[in-house]
Amino acid sequence: MIIAAFTLEQASRLTGVSQRQLRLWDAKGFFAPSMKLEGPALASLYSFRDLLCLKVIHAIRNQAKTPFAELLKTKQRLSHLGDDLWAGTTLYILGKRVVFEDPETGDRQEASSGQGVLQIPLRVVTGTMEDAVRAMRERKSDLIGTIDRKRSVAQNQPVIAGTRIPVRSLQAFAKAGYSVAQIHAQYPGITERDIEAALNYKDVA
Repeated sequence: MIIAAFTLEQASRLTGVSQRQLRLWDAKGFFAPSMKLEGPALASLYSFRDLLCLKVIHAIRNQAKTPFAELLKTKQRLSHLGDDLWAGTTLYILGKRVVFEDPETGDRQEASSGQGVLQIPLRVVTGTMEDAVRAMRERKSDLIGTIDRKRSVAQNQPVIAGTRIPVRSLQAFAKAGYSVAQIHAQYPGITERDIEAALNYKDVA
């Protein structure tokens, strides 16, 4: 099952972009998560399309060593494309510059300057994000409906076993009047059994 929303930690793990980098891009207005979690546990969430965009940006920024200033100019000049710039457009790297392929003419030009180019040494592709998501979300059946607590996970907070979702976040929804079904709508990657286990969990720090 591929869930529709991903936390900062999950987005970082799936795309290779550090959590610090994601926070910085959000603060600078370069790339912000497209979803907001409603209710008492307000948080920003990334969509599957966000992950595809970030995968491309990561390849351009960190693998091809394209300066952030070039990425910013690319986004500004092609702002009319929105997220399609990163997830729905064929992009290339020439040196350390982003090259944009005009979908109407097929012409290739530097995204930041509009100058035409003739040779393209590297194409940026998104990869098999679906497979990465499936692998991340696979949980053993004996973990469903159980609570776990490890020093290396969520700062030793009790979490839904096999995930990094804190028990206290789910309990906060319940205290705010959310039903199990309503909480499940906010966390589609876990089961109602997981939620019930969290709500019945007493030893919360």
